[in-house]
Amino acid sequence: LLELEDKIKDVEYRNLEKLGLNIVDRKAIFDIFCTDEKDNNFIVELQRSKQRYFKDRSVYYTSFPIQEQSKKGDWDYELNKVYFVGILEFEMDGKQDNPNYLTKVQLCNTETNQIFYDKLHYYYIEMPKFKKSETELKNHLEYWLYMLNNMATLEKIPERFKDDKLIEEAFNISEFLALSKEKQFAYQHDLKARLDYKNVMDYAIETAMEKGIQEGLEQGKIEIARKMLEASLDIETIKLTTDLSDKELQILKSKIVESV
Repeated sequence: LLELEDKIKDVEYRNLEKLGLNIVDRKAIFDIFCTDEKDNNFIVELQRSKQRYFKDRSVYYTSFPIQEQSKKGDWDYELNKVYFVGILEFEMDGKQDNPNYLTKVQLCNTETNQIFYDKLHYYYIEMPKFKKSETELKNHLEYWLYMLNNMATLEKIPERFKDDKLIEEAFNISEFLALSKEKQFAYQHDLKARLDYKNVMDYAIETAMEKGIQEGLEQGKIEIARKMLEASLDIETIKLTTDLSDKELQILKSKIVESV
């Protein structure tokens, strides 16, 4: 949606209270609040019920991360960017004159239509206006919106989304959340048993591999020592090369003699 250059580094979900500068100021509770590597702020609101003043609410919400950037002492008023994303299950104005499901808003010069201030962004996604079928989807954003619109009725993930790891993960999570509490518990119990079994098997395989490697190293030392003994090299040189003991070399020497 945002085509960001910097990665999101922090995500906080639900009931995140942002206070104003004074304790008496009203609180704002966001669904999701994020910051990126440059400390830009992102507010995400998911709103199912229609509100008369939702635009006012979104502007009010963005005032909090703006105020929080104020610094004591000398400050030149430089601000980080603030993004507001509203995912709405209703049409904001209830009008049909704007069929676009996505509305992007910034402060502009009304005479030139040029961006006046590029650090405050509003994105409104009106889900009822998104009516594309699966075959009409053109980009990754539309894939996500299609999934959000149809998640409640889809019985399996559409074929064209199966190679998309993020959407597949989201679909699996939604499948789990759709289960009853009893089935969720049974699933988690079964998953724990599977993970425990996998950990046991992984450890057994790792131990066997380590043992095999060690046995291979020991066998390699013995072969080197055997060849050095057959070449009549002195015992001290063989000991330094193979790290075998006098007793081990004596046993190996006896075996060579017996085989002859």
